[in-house]
Amino acid sequence: MSLLDPRTVAFVLFAGFIAVCFLLCIFAATGQDNPTEFYLGTSGLSPMQNGLAIAGDYISAATVLSTTGTIAMAGFDGVLVATSSVLSILVFMLLMAGPLCGRGRFTLGDILSERLSERPARIGIAVVALVVTMPLLLVQLGGAGSMMALMLGIPGSGAVTGCIIFIGSLMVCYAALGGMKGTGFIQIIKTVLLLLAFVLLATLVLERFSWNPATLFGAAADASGHGDAFWQSGRQYGESASGRMEIISVQLTLAVGAACMPHITMRLHPIRGIRAARAATTWAVGAVTTVLVLIVIVGAGATAIVGARTLRASDPTGSDALLLLTRALDPDSPSAHRSLIFTIVACAVIATILAAVAGLTLAAAASLAHDVLAKVMFKDRLSPDRELAAARAAVVVVGVTAVVLAIVTQHWSRQVLISFTFAASASALAPVLFYGTMWSGFTITGFRWALYGGLALTVLALTFSPTVSGDPLAVFPDRDFKWFDLRNPGLFTIPAGFLLGWLGSRFGRRPRHSQSPASSETPYATHTG
Repeated sequence: MSLLDPRTVAFVLFAGFIAVCFLLCIFAATGQDNPTEFYLGTSGLSPMQNGLAIAGDYISAATVLSTTGTIAMAGFDGVLVATSSVLSILVFMLLMAGPLCGRGRFTLGDILSERLSERPARIGIAVVALVVTMPLLLVQLGGAGSMMALMLGIPGSGAVTGCIIFIGSLMVCYAALGGMKGTGFIQIIKTVLLLLAFVLLATLVLERFSWNPATLFGAAADASGHGDAFWQSGRQYGESASGRMEIISVQLTLAVGAACMPHITMRLHPIRGIRAARAATTWAVGAVTTVLVLIVIVGAGATAIVGARTLRASDPTGSDALLLLTRALDPDSPSAHRSLIFTIVACAVIATILAAVAGLTLAAAASLAHDVLAKVMFKDRLSPDRELAAARAAVVVVGVTAVVLAIVTQHWSRQVLISFTFAASASALAPVLFYGTMWSGFTITGFRWALYGGLALTVLALTFSPTVSGDPLAVFPDRDFKWFDLRNPGLFTIPAGFLLGWLGSRFGRRPRHSQSPASSETPYATHTG
């Protein structure tokens, strides 16, 4: 086998990435003898490192694959979706940096229990954290398994299952060994690799069109079948009133929901002070904006080079756009998985997914171990060593559960899981975070109404939406019991979540005495700003 054979290159690149990540996690684990070091990292990261780590958490497989496909299929509507990710970081850092950074807290439960009744606040946050992170874990693991099997040229669902187990095992090892600092290093490497991969693709695309973006976008419009209207809003969901409401709902949900995901908010806890948070924001916004600009170029290139008809025939959602583009850019290769370009891009995508699932697993395990076990069940009776052991055991439990469910659901539609994750985060977590950190009148009744009410409304709206039935791409395409027209319910469920939080706080029963902030202080929180 030639040294330049794509399979050899794939093995070398991926093995190198795994080895470097293990070394970084071992380095991060050195001296981890209490929960503060595991959850926060006592040495900390620089603003640049924190910014790249935050950017890595934001850029998921959905960003890389789905956004590229949406731009390739829907033009300007895909650009609007990409813009929502940058807006999300700005909302996240501007509103949440002050309340969440530099306070030595481990989880959102620590923050909210300072002002609300500790037990229901911690249990509620832990439940919703697991509910919103698990579907995204399933999507990422399923996508990683499929991509890895394709990259290695191993056909069949059994190969995908084996790859899911392998990726899941790495995920558990990285999160349990490296903790917050180790997964941060992995996010930084992932961000750099992804930037390099998309710079390569964008360069090859622009070279085809004489380095002129205007020529590229014009060719994409011609190949789309819509002409100049391709770069106008309305291609993805139509130009009707419901279609315009849909795109607004998607943008709102992504902007708010991504900002409140537990693995994102967890990145703020170790940052020391507002000044460092602002510096990290600059790096994060710069990295994410650069990647998204490159994704716009690559998505337009997929339409211009491959053609909308071919993209639609392969996958109506456009998720295969990146794969088909790599094959078109390397026409001498006999198949996609033997393309050197595809091998490089696939390694970057798998690295993206692996970093994302490690962060998600750590966030879910932190809520389970710290909020439920250490603070509710044992009520500060766990020693630092035992809490650290519980945190690592929780990583294993969450990881194994995610792998099993990912194998079972590998053939399911991923769109409903992605829609649920961000809609639930925006409708349930966003109201309690905003009210809990910025409104002194927020009560535990308002917390319950917003958290569980927003979650219930999201489940109800999605169940009876075109995402589940009544549409060729729905979970049950042969049945039709929909009555809610929007595929993404955030336009209605997000305001409803905020309204429920306000109503519950104004008219619900108030506690006789407030929870003292001192009572919720973690005994190991020495890492303060």
